[in-house]
Amino acid sequence: MKPIALDAMGGDYAPQETVAGALLAAKEGIPVVLVGQTPAVKAELQQQGGDLPIVEAPEYIAMEDAATDVRKKRGASINVCMELVKKGEASAVVAMGHTGATLASALFNLGRVQGVERPTLLIEMPSEKGRVYLTDGGANVDCKPHWLVQFAVMATAYAEAQGVKNPSVGLLSIGEEEGKGNALTNETYPLLKTTPGVRFHGNVEGRDIFKGTTDIVVTDGYTGNVVLKLSEGEARTLLKWVREALTSSPLARLGGLLVRGALQGLRAKMDPAEYGAMPLLGVEGPVFIGHGSADARAVRNAIRKAKSVVEAGLVERVRASIAQLTPAES
Repeated sequence: MKPIALDAMGGDYAPQETVAGALLAAKEGIPVVLVGQTPAVKAELQQQGGDLPIVEAPEYIAMEDAATDVRKKRGASINVCMELVKKGEASAVVAMGHTGATLASALFNLGRVQGVERPTLLIEMPSEKGRVYLTDGGANVDCKPHWLVQFAVMATAYAEAQGVKNPSVGLLSIGEEEGKGNALTNETYPLLKTTPGVRFHGNVEGRDIFKGTTDIVVTDGYTGNVVLKLSEGEARTLLKWVREALTSSPLARLGGLLVRGALQGLRAKMDPAEYGAMPLLGVEGPVFIGHGSADARAVRNAIRKAKSVVEAGLVERVRASIAQLTPAES
């Protein structure tokens, strides 16, 4: 496969952590090309004792920049990454950091899959049954009912590409019964019931996400991003409380030693870095967007995920699924 194009300048700790993550992925045999300002990237490679190909990008999008700056900074590293995919010189893009700028660059350089009105960010989260996919994760704050239908179709294609057979889809609402919710959910519900290729479960509530009631949960980007940030914050707080409880006394510290291995497994399950990055579904190329605070492990996991998606032919699956929708549904 062609290499994964990694925006080496993206994220709070770039290029140190992006380079470190790329080197970890390269050790696993995944081809990676680093895109960024050559002197800075080369210096970091030398510091870490690694050697990876570099594609020069004279500019980059900082976290404080506006998303629309991708049009002004044509030489920005994220734009160069997208161009590599567009030219067939890279198989996917991985970028940690500026979600809005990455979304804008993908639309500007790659364009949408035919029939897709709005691309969607898909979040992978832990559940009692393994994992659950939540979409939209924040790409579309205000949504229309038929957009949510497309999100469900694209998320189904992604889940199937990840090995989930006949994935179920739930519509996030404030009650399980049909008719519960706001205008958006009430208008979306009957559309999802008749959407080809979507196994619609019905409404699900917030507690159903981590129960794993459905494989996929669909909502608007405003609600989805609130759910994401709430779950991440709660996970960090719970782990902090556990650490404090297990160090509160000599007896508690002894108990902590006994359960240390189990707690490390729990931490890994709840840690967002384990999931690497969010796929942007609906654009003409595999694009993954990670947290700005990503460390090397998160970067490596994002590259791993991108590789699996390329091998599963995700973009082709999305095209085929969207093509099955009637004009009214799309």
